[in-house]
Order: sequence, then structure tokens, then C-alpha cells
Amino acid sequence: MTVSGIKQSHQDSTKPKINWARIEEAEDFANTVKLFRQGKYDEDSFRRYRLQHGAYGTRMTSDYAMVRIKLPAGEIYPNQLEKIAQLSEQFSIGSAHFSTRENIQLHWVILEDVSEILRGLAEVGLTSREACGNSVRNVMCSPLSGVCPDEQFDSTPYALATARFFLRNPMAQNLPRKFKFNFTCCENHGMVRMVDVGLIPQTRDLNGIIQKGFRIFLGGGLGNKSFVGYQLEEFTPEEDLLYTSIAVIRIFDRLGDRKNMARNRMRYLVNDMGWEKFQNLVLKERAVVRATQSVVTHLDVDHTPTEIKKPIRISDESGNSISDGYTRWLKNNALKQKQSQYYSVFLTLEAGDITSSQLIALATIVREFSSEGHARAGFVQNIALRYIHEDDLSRLYSKLLAIGLAKSGALTMAAPVGCSGTTSCNLALTNSHRLAKEIQRKFLDLKLDQDDDLRDSSIKISGCPNSCAQHGIATIGFFGGGGRAGREMYPNYQMSL
Repeated sequence: MTVSGIKQSHQDSTKPKINWARIEEAEDFANTVKLFRQGKYDEDSFRRYRLQHGAYGTRMTSDYAMVRIKLPAGEIYPNQLEKIAQLSEQFSIGSAHFSTRENIQLHWVILEDVSEILRGLAEVGLTSREACGNSVRNVMCSPLSGVCPDEQFDSTPYALATARFFLRNPMAQNLPRKFKFNFTCCENHGMVRMVDVGLIPQTRDLNGIIQKGFRIFLGGGLGNKSFVGYQLEEFTPEEDLLYTSIAVIRIFDRLGDRKNMARNRMRYLVNDMGWEKFQNLVLKERAVVRATQSVVTHLDVDHTPTEIKKPIRISDESGNSISDGYTRWLKNNALKQKQSQYYSVFLTLEAGDITSSQLIALATIVREFSSEGHARAGFVQNIALRYIHEDDLSRLYSKLLAIGLAKSGALTMAAPVGCSGTTSCNLALTNSHRLAKEIQRKFLDLKLDQDDDLRDSSIKISGCPNSCAQHGIATIGFFGGGGRAGREMYPNYQMSL
């Protein structure tokens, strides 16, 4: 990405590069729901179909669903923000929820309305396909990829290419369990050791030529039992990225435990087999894949640099002073980019929640302030606005303040992560969602976001042991459980430090 030759841009000059949608899937979903209601589709088959299309079950009822919208590499454009706001108002509860996996969730959607949401998403190039179920889930990428001062190169194009290759790919439709990729920018920004496949961009000098590649980690994951991923090899050249990915998925597909749901993630396979044996199996399988795959099987990596266009600025001659709280917000929500004079600004959400009206206002703000023309979802239920010129920071703060999105503390412990909990999830035992919000409000009241000793700390709260809020890697982690007093059951939390 380059900032050379900055141009003035107009609204909606930036459009998504990739259309992830297929409009026919909306009609097919509507027809399948009708067959299910008529008793012509058995419940287990419908559940698999529903999950494959990104519609998750809702707590204590089969008449509603949660629709999970994939944002590959976390990218989301202004027209997509507006469409999601519209769909939330029409078919959900007037708000959306940003997850820790760079997805957006719409809760309490009537089952018959899911197809309408799929149709609306297709109009702006988005999909929920394979956001749930036993498939390759949303491919994540650090929101700082491309702007991080410590990165070797931008891994975003590789994340997008990986997502495009595996979406609707037959080899990834019926895995033993869900499968996750995380790309990041450097060692410090990303959770590459806590997923099935984690990738850090690297370069090496090969006879005077700089070669791009990755450090790849396999077999990590969070949950009732968590494991740290192992590094496959010292350096994996970029041309081996796809072969390695296919090899790992093929091994998991063949050898993963399809009977015991408690142990059917790839991390258990690696643990049971032993790392050295699994590593050797991957390297051998990769050699087979490389030798047998068709020459047309490749990652379509788009290396076209995104044109950075500084938005047209309407001068403000009102003479207004900088709003109160600006200095505090700037310190705790903004990071300098490697591009001179530009910042990445992180928006603090309450447990990932944002209202429809805020989404619409945010779309306007992205057009007005982001020189790359889109936003990025983060790893901790926040939103990154990148390529914000330093001259525009105070004005951006005022705009965010007006719509309730200028809370301080996005980069501190004062922004706890909380999954949806008992507000909608079938598996939750506690209302982690509410607890995260209450902690955030109290910490901001106490101004703990200004304590430098807490800047790199975190609080993460899951409503059950499954670690959707990633409590296992928090400074202070909580997960929900249950206790008994006589004959009475009550919810409780277990805390880890």
C-alpha cells in the first residue's frame, strides 16, 4: 500500500475488490426452510444446512437464528455498513455485534427472514456462507497488516486469496470440525499460535533476491482444553502457502475425530499424534499435493496496491476548540502507522455491540476520514479506521463523540471482551455480555484506561468454557459455569490470571 501521489476522493470512490456472495443461495435457503417447516427435511440435515449458510441456533427456540456475516481479512466498506444497518432494522434487533473472529452477527432473526438477509448481503458482496459449521471459517488478518511498523510485508492479500480459495471449496465442506486461519503482521499483533493455522509474514535473502514467505504455526486453539501451536518449519515460501494449507486440511479431514465432539478439533489430533509425527505427515502430504495438484490450482493473490486517496476536506471555520477528552482518547485509541503522518484509530465498542444508527453514521465517517476508503474489524470486538491523517484526528474525535463511538480505552484493559452469553447463545451459562459492559463502564469511570501499567493488559469473559471471548489468553480471564446450593443451581464464573 502506498501513500505516494495522494489524490482527493469523492464519496463511494472505493468499492470492495471481491464479491463473496452468490444471490442464488438466498433463494435456496428460503426453499429449504419451507421444506423443513413442511416436515420434508429432517432436523439434523437442516441443522447442517443452516450452519453451512451461517445461520446459528438461538437460545431455547428453533424459530430464530443468529446470522453471522463473514468479513474476510476484517475488511468492510461504507456501503456494506449501511446495508447491515438496514438489515438489522428490518429483520433483527436494531443493532449488530462484532465478534472476536472478524465477523458481524445479527441476532434474533426469524428463521424465514434469514433468506432476506442473505439476499441483502449479496447486494453488497457479503456472505454468511461457512461462517458456522464444520468448514473453513472466516479467514482473519490483523487490522494492522499493511500499516504495522514491524511487519515484513502486508499479509492482507494472502488472507483474502486464502479465503477466496476455500470458500465453497468441496474439500472444506465436511471437515470433522471447524477450521481457522489467522494471518497477522508481526509477532506482537495477532494470535497465530492459538488457531489451527497461524501465519506471520517473513522474508529471506536468497542469493541476493528477497523472497517472501511465512512462519506457519499449526495445531493451536482455545477452548475447554487449549493448546499452543507448533512452528512447522523455519520458513515457508509464498509459493508453498496453498500446498501447505491443502495438506493440513486433507490430513485433518482424513484423521480428525468425527465421533467425539469434545475432541474433534485439529489441536487434539496434533496432541494425540505428537508434534513430530504430525509435522512429518504434513511435509510428506505437501510434497504429494505439490506433485499432484493441477497447474491451475493456485492462490489468486492480488498484489495491486490500494490507492490511498485523502478525502476531500470541508474546511471548518467555526473556531471550535478541541473537545474535552480528546487527549485521553488519542493516547488510548490511536497508533502511528509506518506511513508518515497517518494513524490507525480503534473504536471501542461495548462488548462488540453497535446500533444501526451508529453503523450508518460510521459509514459516512469512513468516507470522510479514511484515506483507504474502508474499515477493518479487529481481534477484540473493535473497529479500526486506518489511514487517518494526523490533521484530521481532532475532527474525527468530535464526529465519533457525536454518535457515541468516542469511548477511550480501546488499546487498554478498559475495553473488556465479552461473548454474547445468555443473551442469545444456547451453550452459555452466564451473561458474559452484560458483565463485560459493566466492567468497561466502571473502569472508564475510574479512569483506569489512563494507567500505563494496564495498557497491555486485557480482560476477556466467556459465557461457558468454549472460549469464544478468548478468556484463556487474557491477563484476567473469566468463563461461565454452574454451582449448586442444596437443590438450587446458580451461575458462577471461574477466573484465571
